[in-house]
Amino acid sequence: METSSVSKLLILFFTALLVSSKLIQCSIIYDKKAILINGQRRILISGSIHYPRSTPEMWEDLLKKAKDGGLDVIDTYVFWNGHEPSPGNYNFEGRYDLVRFIKTVQKMGLYVHLRIGPYVCAEWNFGGFPIWLKYVPGISFRTDNELFKRAMQGFTQKIVQMMKNEKLFASQGGAIILSQIENEYGPES
Repeated sequence: METSSVSKLLILFFTALLVSSKLIQCSIIYDKKAILINGQRRILISGSIHYPRSTPEMWEDLLKKAKDGGLDVIDTYVFWNGHEPSPGNYNFEGRYDLVRFIKTVQKMGLYVHLRIGPYVCAEWNFGGFPIWLKYVPGISFRTDNELFKRAMQGFTQKIVQMMKNEKLFASQGGAIILSQIENEYGPES
């Protein structure tokens, strides 16, 4: 290999290292006007990829196409019914491997907007609620119902703690720059 080729490879390597380190170690704040990433106001372009609708083997290619199409942020719901098919029994494998999906998003140089639910408005069975929840006596969905709030809190806390343990929030060096619960809820007109 000639010297100029080696130099080009080294420049490419160090550029990639610099770009990835800036993505991994970034400061993200909201100043009531805009999102600032490393002190710079950003207009972020987001698109949805729902990880359980494809296989883990497809994720990298889907994310590459999203990035090539101009996206900065991947928005995804967390599908409660897929992750807790029965009370206290969790599934985070295969197409439900949320941690792997978020790490893949980060590897591709994108950010994540994590929509924890519990309700998902994504043409998904039962709004993403686990079917067993329907059979809890006295429960009332998406209301100020103690049974619902307790079940929702348990699932939400599990997801947040999992993300923290894996250091996936931006404040920890991860890709998650936004997270929210119950974005589809509001007063009826």
